[in-house]
Amino acid sequence: MHRIIVVGGGAGGLELATRLGDRYASKKRGASDGVKITLVDRNPTHVWKPLLHEVAAGSMDPFTQELSYAAQARWHNFEFQLGELIGVNRESRRITLGAIADEDSVELLPRRELEYDTLVVAIGSTTHFFGVKGAQEHSIALDTVGQAERFRKRLISARVRAEFQSSECPTKANGEPKVQVAIVGAGATGVELSAELRNTAQVLSAYGLHKLDPRHDIGIVLIEAGPRILPALSERLSQTTTELLTKLGVKVMTGEVVAEIAPGCLHTTSGNMIWADLTVWAAGIKAPPVLSMLDGLLVNRLGQLEVRPTLQTTLDDNVFALGDCAACPWPAHEGKNVPPRAQAAHQQASFLFRSLRARIEGRTLPEFSYRDLGSLVSLGHHSAVGNLMGGVIGGNMFIEGLLARFMYMSLHRMHIAALHGVSRMALDTVAHWLRRTTVPRVKLH
Repeated sequence: MHRIIVVGGGAGGLELATRLGDRYASKKRGASDGVKITLVDRNPTHVWKPLLHEVAAGSMDPFTQELSYAAQARWHNFEFQLGELIGVNRESRRITLGAIADEDSVELLPRRELEYDTLVVAIGSTTHFFGVKGAQEHSIALDTVGQAERFRKRLISARVRAEFQSSECPTKANGEPKVQVAIVGAGATGVELSAELRNTAQVLSAYGLHKLDPRHDIGIVLIEAGPRILPALSERLSQTTTELLTKLGVKVMTGEVVAEIAPGCLHTTSGNMIWADLTVWAAGIKAPPVLSMLDGLLVNRLGQLEVRPTLQTTLDDNVFALGDCAACPWPAHEGKNVPPRAQAAHQQASFLFRSLRARIEGRTLPEFSYRDLGSLVSLGHHSAVGNLMGGVIGGNMFIEGLLARFMYMSLHRMHIAALHGVSRMALDTVAHWLRRTTVPRVKLH
């Protein structure tokens, strides 16, 4: 029995486990043709991480989009184990999962060990606070559904309070917004959240949850340390997005490095103070700390596992890594690694599906080659911008507006198709559309 364990049920890990389960399907769940597939995750359900900004803004109800790992395992012939990776013994080929407790701190599952022949680490990334004073204590990250829901509820509460309570802050009395949200980091997450929040303000006002002016009384400040927003993307895309955000009433501040976050305000290295009822930290990511404790496997400065072009770790042929937690070389850009994007995780999952089949059959493993297909940034219901690369267009094409919005929405549909097939994806799309016609466009409670 060849035992494959995939740790991490994000976009890449879940797609890989699903495809492997379908390939080695049998009536006996998790084992067929001498192969057993096991998926491990610390959460019982999956939500596509690029949608968390919509959860935070209330534009998406996570409970209508989440997928039970146990159900997916049952449908696609693999086994699911609930638990968090806390250690690896490479000599005995065992991983250790920490104990699981319920909301009342009562132990549900004890500390366990699982044996593997092939281990795939796909645990994604976590927020990087860069040691900024007060950032972890006084801002909210968007790594999990729980964090996104916490922000959404605090946002609604802040708006309700602002309507009925007078503020002691003199700047608010001088025509400034009565509620202000500061977003630190103008990468894709920060930009998308800022635009989505403007739509949320309008909808909450329309439903009477507050009587504040959604444009002038609700302030959104986007703060970026670099000279422009979306620093990883093209300058043209950055400039167009800045213009669109400005039209939406989002205040864009570039060249401002946050030095400290305190309750109700932020301080920058230039001496500016920015007041904020809520602060979101979206300034960077790093690999989870556990990767630096995996039995001597090499990690880079961001804590990512160092891997070869085969996606095998540099010190162990039996351990693979994919997605945000893998430092995979990008030969087309000398000295750089494959960027931590959903499309990279998807491509690596498809690659490892073929590669692990070759490993099981005793064939030589291929090398991964990343194809940058471009980038898309959603500006909520207002618009979207992006650039397409390679493929049928044979170059680089800038897109904006309805076409870009449609293509952005199709990315999630493609993820659903990878998990359930095209037919079920089509049914899910229809069901989602019907549901949107009978519920508010923003979650109100």
